[in-house]
Formats: sequence, structure tokens, C-alpha cells
Amino acid sequence: MMNLEWYRIFLHTARHLNLTKAAQELHITQPSVSYAIKQLEEAMGLPLFHRLSKGVELTEEGRALLEYVEQSFAVLDSAQKHLRNLKQLSEGEIRIGASDSLIKHLLLPQLNAFHRSYPGIRIRLSHGRTPDITQRLKEGVIDCALVHMPMDDPQLHIQTLAVLEDCFVVGEAYGELAGRPLSAEELAELPLILLSPGSSTRVFVEMWFAARGQAVKPDIELGSIDLLAEFAKLGYGAAFISRSFVQEELREGTLFELKLEDPLPPRSIGFAVRRDRKLSAAADAFVRMLRAGQGPSGEKLTGP
Repeated sequence: MMNLEWYRIFLHTARHLNLTKAAQELHITQPSVSYAIKQLEEAMGLPLFHRLSKGVELTEEGRALLEYVEQSFAVLDSAQKHLRNLKQLSEGEIRIGASDSLIKHLLLPQLNAFHRSYPGIRIRLSHGRTPDITQRLKEGVIDCALVHMPMDDPQLHIQTLAVLEDCFVVGEAYGELAGRPLSAEELAELPLILLSPGSSTRVFVEMWFAARGQAVKPDIELGSIDLLAEFAKLGYGAAFISRSFVQEELREGTLFELKLEDPLPPRSIGFAVRRDRKLSAAADAFVRMLRAGQGPSGEKLTGP
């Protein structure tokens, strides 16, 4: 490969057809321009300019080269502008993984704050269960992920982002049960509405029952938090759900929280990134915003 600066000098000389004007535009001496052109011609083995008394003129070979050099520097200029836009966060993308419920109830307010400040950055969301999105994160398919804790993976750096308080809720059909504390045994005898097997939430509630000597046999298994709440409201049984996800229904009285003799422990939601991978400028800005607990303009973010 030839010296890139030779091509730059060739381009300016070809535009001005004058060595002195090219030197002035490049802020170098006229002998430096002559030397660079000579070096390029020797490297090519072809004359690129006709030397005239009042300047220079491109040879046929010089005109052929000019077309490619102009295209090449235009591409380089576009690349520099693109990188500058990425650095200034006027372009770019972030790839985030989370479950549907966490996207809706925890991530969306934060994404809105980020999007208001950086509308040019593309936000790509990938939904799934914690084990699935964790694997995508380690494979580099996404930049960061919201995960249910506890989680210990040497490849990931995980920081607590929010604390969830879970509860069992019922509709009016079972509303009388909300008046007194229930044991785990009494709760297990009710028709249970739980998330599908394999989810972190499902594993958590199964372990809670198992620690109290109860086996979980749900009547209804669903993949959506919204459907859990809807089936509970319709009187199909008791749904296990995060309290912050159904605050409005609890206030309106369309759902009732069941009190427990043995309260459920809180669960943490973590924000995970890979330890060995440097984030893009856009992803890094979003991660720093989340870790600071506020939006780019200083507004406090909301979440469970």
C-alpha cells in the first residue's frame, strides 16, 4: 500500500492543477508536494502529471487514478463523520435483553428518558427469560441485560438495579381470603396461576413452596404478567406477581393481595454486562445512566 499522504497530495494537486496552490491548501511547502508526486509516480511506474510552464495537467493514467482516489477519500470522510456522530451520541444503537414484564414495568421509563435525550440512537430490545438473555449477552448478541438475581457468572458484571416485592393476588371471587393471613399450605390448596416453567419467577415461587413442604401444582400456566393479572381478576385463582406490576389494580379494587403468615422475601433485578467487552459509546451512555439512577438530563427514573 502506498503512503496515504501521497494520495492526499495527489488529490489536491489534481484539483488545482498547480503545485503551489496545492501546497498552500495543504499547509506544506511546494517542494514537499513535488516530492510526494514524484514518489507516487515512481511507485506506480507511470507518469501522473504533465509538467507545464504554468502548472500541471493530468495524464490519462492520472485521470484514471483520480476517479478512485476521490471515491476513496469520500468514503473515508463519511467514515470519520459517522464515527464523530457515534462519539457525540447522535447516531448508534443499543441492544438490550429483558423479560416482557421487566421491559414494560422497569425498563420502559428509563428507555423513554434516554430516547428523549438521544433520539438518533436506535434501541433494539430482545425479550426472553433470564437464562436465555444471559446466554445472548455472553455470545455478544446483546450489549446488556436485565436479569433476575441471584446470579453468579464470572463472565458478567452484575449490579443491582431494583428490588421487587412479590405477592399473591386474587379477584373478587376470592376476595374474602384477603382479610386474614394464609399459610403456605392453605395457599397451595387454591387454584394457582403461575408463569410458565423455566422462568426465574417460577423457580423462585416453587422454591418458596418447597421450603415449606408444599408442592406446586398450578391450574394455569401463562407466559405473560398481564395475563396472570387478568385471569386472577376473572376469578380463576391466585396469581403470583410482583406488587409494583399491579399497583393500579390493587388501588382500584379489581385485585386483592393475599396476606401470608410467612412473608415472601424480596427479589432483586440486576443489570448485567460482559466483563471482557468494551461497550459502544451509545450502550456505555445508557449503562452509566442506569447506574446513576437518573436520566441524562438529571430527571429521576421511576421503577419498581
